[in-house]
Formats: sequence, C-alpha cells, structure tokens
Amino acid sequence: ISGYQTVMIKPDLSKGVLRALAHRQAKKVDDFTDAQPGKIPHELRHGELAHFSKSPHRPYYGTVDATPLFLILLHETWLWTKDEELVRELEGPARSALRWISEYGDSDGDGYVDYIRRSRVGLENQGWKDSFNSVLFSDGSLAEPPIALCEVQGYVYDAWLRTADLARRVWGDEDLAGDLLHRAEELKERFNEDFWMEEREYYALALDGSGRRVDSITSNPGHLLWSGIVPEERSGALVRRLMSSNALFSGWGIRTMSIEDAGYNP
Repeated sequence: ISGYQTVMIKPDLSKGVLRALAHRQAKKVDDFTDAQPGKIPHELRHGELAHFSKSPHRPYYGTVDATPLFLILLHETWLWTKDEELVRELEGPARSALRWISEYGDSDGDGYVDYIRRSRVGLENQGWKDSFNSVLFSDGSLAEPPIALCEVQGYVYDAWLRTADLARRVWGDEDLAGDLLHRAEELKERFNEDFWMEEREYYALALDGSGRRVDSITSNPGHLLWSGIVPEERSGALVRRLMSSNALFSGWGIRTMSIEDAGYNP
C-alpha cells in the first residue's frame, strides 16, 4: 500500500518493496509460518525476542491479501515508470503469486480466495483487520473459517486484470492474458451475486466457512470501489452507505463497523 501510494513521486521505493517481497516469497508449505508456495509474507521481525521465542515472524505468511496486492503494485509501478526490465525480472515471482491464488488461496474450493489459520501461534483473522473479533455477523457472533473477505475478491479481480495487461504487453503471453481476463470476468459476475445483500443495499463483509454472508456493515466494501469489481449501478448505494452519518461516517472518517450492528465498539 505504501509503495502504491508513493509510486508517482518515489518509484524506487516501490521497486524496492517489490524486490524485497519477491525475495521473501514462500517456496514451500510450512504450517508453522502459514507459508505456501508463491505466497507473499505478512511481516518480518528481527531481534532477540523473535529469535528466542521461536516466533513464526521470520517471516510470517498469515495474510490473505498481500499476494494479490503484490501483483497490483507491480502493474502500477510499470504504469508510472514503464520499467519493462523490472517486470521481466519479477515475472517468475508474479507467476508464482498467480499460482498461489489459484492453487492455495481457495481452501474450500468455492471459487473465492479465503483464509484459515494453520499455524498454532498464527493469526486467526488474516485480512487487513486481523484482530480475533474483526469478522462478526450483525448480531455480534463470530464468523467461522475459512473466511472469504469481500475486499480480497476485489484485489484478486484487479490483480488478474492488471497481470493480464503485463502478460500481453511485456511478457508476450497471450494465452495467460486471455485466461486471466476470463477468470476476472467470471469472478465479477459471481461475486456480485453471492456477496450483494439486496435488503441492506450493501456488500457482505465476507462469506464464512458454511457459505453464509457475514451481514455486518463495515468499511471493507469501500475497497471494492478501488478494485473496479463494483458495477456502476451499485456504486452510488455503496458510497451513500459508507458516508451515512451516525452509521459508518463519524465526521472524522469511516468507521470499521456500523454503530447499528451489535459488534460495534467505539
């Protein structure tokens, strides 16, 4: 995210982020660190505490969104710099990231990238809101994994479109480009059927392990506007809900959960 927000003024930072993440990209399955081939790390810790506590953070891979965001940053950096050498340099890691999304990201085979903790000391929730109680139904009850967060599907959609562009214009791989475009189109259609809550005119926070919509009103669907997965006819309703006074919009910013839901905690 930092690289994405600064690439137009300091592209060397974005390139460094990409190279550092590619260098730490997982090569094998390791349940203790939640690692799987092609997965981009969540965090890296140094020092005595990390070493002697047998911490999994060296690095730790318990994040569901860093891998598609890696692909998004690669394309965004190319858009601003037209550095084709960088895109060719990172073609291998990019293809590995694509394989992780397809082969490991969907643990229950429902077509959506999800997460479930495998490390006994890892994070229970592995999205950008990673506290233990960050994925709640409107009645305040906890959602059970595997959990497919709404914004992650938007990231994957965007990553597939962007990587298709790189495949066609830099790598010269028309077959890959066509496959990714087809996947993205199919994902957008299914997502808007499965995640949209007609009665609340808003997207569900997630689908839980039983395929149920996690029906709380949160800030997460705001990320979908960035990804492009929201049809134009629904964008207005989404924005109105995000900016609704005394529900999500506080006057200072957008709350992570609506005050109308039982799980809200100021």
